Amino acid sequence: MKASWTVNPFRRVLVYDGYCHVCSGWARFMARHPITPPFTLVAMQTEAGRALLTEHGIDPEDPATFLVLDRGRVLTDSDGAIHVVAALGGLWRAMYLARGVPKPWRDSLYRLLARNRYRWFGRRAVCHLPGMRD
Repeated sequence: MKASWTVNPFRRVLVYDGYCHVCSGWARFMARHPITPPFTLVAMQTEAGRALLTEHGIDPEDPATFLVLDRGRVLTDSDGAIHVVAALGGLWRAMYLARGVPKPWRDSLYRLLARNRYRWFGRRAVCHLPGMRD
């Protein structure tokens, strides 16, 4: 399985938490707003998602972040969030302005949200997968 995800360094992949309401909401939003070239959306609870997390040093049993692979770049935490939102284009590109905030501050805020995502927003009973209707 690993080889199929690492062969193409130009691939765009977003590994997200399919149980998190915020994460799966963003995955649904991205599916409705096409990006060229598109990101492949992969729930971290799938075999492919777990393999990608492990390959990039993220514990699939306790993921504190999501993973963005974009044409050879590996992004996590606030850098990943900024990159994905800005990739939507148009006014969404203004999200790059958030990089003006020092990375330790951005990542602290991101990690606060990540640690509390289930408590604040709830947890889905079923993992959201791309193409799934809610």
